Amino acid sequence: MLFFTHIFCRDEQTISPGQQYPGNHQPSSALGMDHMLLQTRGLMGNLLKVLACAELEHGPIVFLDFEHAQPTEAETAVWNQVSAVLEEAHGILAELQSYNGAGQEIREAIQNPGDLALQEKAWNAVCPLVAKLKRFYEFSLRLENALRSLLEALTSPPYAPMQHLEREQALAKQFAEILHFTLSFDELKMTNPAIQNDFSYYRRTISRNRLNNQQLEAENEVNNEMANRMSLFYAEATPMLKTLSNATTKFVSENKTLPIEDTTDCLSTMACVCRVMLETPEYRCRFTNTDTMLFCMRVMVGVIILYDHVHPVGAFAKTSKIDMKGCIKVLKEQPSNSVEGLLNALRYTTRHLNDDSTSKQIRALLQ
Repeated sequence: MLFFTHIFCRDEQTISPGQQYPGNHQPSSALGMDHMLLQTRGLMGNLLKVLACAELEHGPIVFLDFEHAQPTEAETAVWNQVSAVLEEAHGILAELQSYNGAGQEIREAIQNPGDLALQEKAWNAVCPLVAKLKRFYEFSLRLENALRSLLEALTSPPYAPMQHLEREQALAKQFAEILHFTLSFDELKMTNPAIQNDFSYYRRTISRNRLNNQQLEAENEVNNEMANRMSLFYAEATPMLKTLSNATTKFVSENKTLPIEDTTDCLSTMACVCRVMLETPEYRCRFTNTDTMLFCMRVMVGVIILYDHVHPVGAFAKTSKIDMKGCIKVLKEQPSNSVEGLLNALRYTTRHLNDDSTSKQIRALLQ
């Protein structure tokens, strides 16, 4: 059963579990029931997300259970499609994390060009790695299709973006999981130069043998066309995020009858949600898993970048519905080793950071 509740606004006093209400003041029955439900959920260690308008000071705050949200009948078709993709994500990350490369073999082959045994040793070491890189690239295409399906579901008429996020909790959770995977993948890729070194050696070897009229068996799996596409993919500092950014931009351009605000409001709301969760002790204390903090940070950065690519003036302008100063400050309050990759993603993969409309304070925060 999906869980909804509205919490009192900020001017209400928050009472911690076990704490007495001051004086003779007691909560109303509705407020008391909400308070009890929230305490129960917190003890269960559920991941709660806040979905609110861009200005959280106005109106009620809605809590949704993102950890155990189950798809409704209306969500099932899309949820099943996306779930099949997400099931592969853990394996992809594990393979990338254990990717050591063939640096030693490549160096020996380059230093001894006349030693055929070393050339063959390097080639045999690189080929299975390139096959792995091909799987990563092909997974990015499936992830792109999954994102498109989620965007269609979360922005389609007649519901407003906020209503979609409230009604389709399981799909909103999958959207967050895709962003979490994307930022995790790109952080690993950015810190592993062996990926591009291995692929460059593979392409040089293929070209050299082609000039000598030799056909290598590995070309049957990664032909020239595939190698060109993979080369463009891995040349990006954050290839998965670039894939999602392009997919979101394409989604907006192809759906001309859908107001662009339906997509950007969905993204800005998610960014706002994560920022509030990260900067508010009452929300953070409900996290029983330390990874939840990083999860929220990655999702926040992911939706900011998507918003910046899709919105005409981007995420950094004064008219943006995203509190960029607040988001950056939240990141900078964390240990630098856990957020440097996320800050670099904001620095180098956003589109409007260097626009004249970006304030000097925001630029200074990202220096």
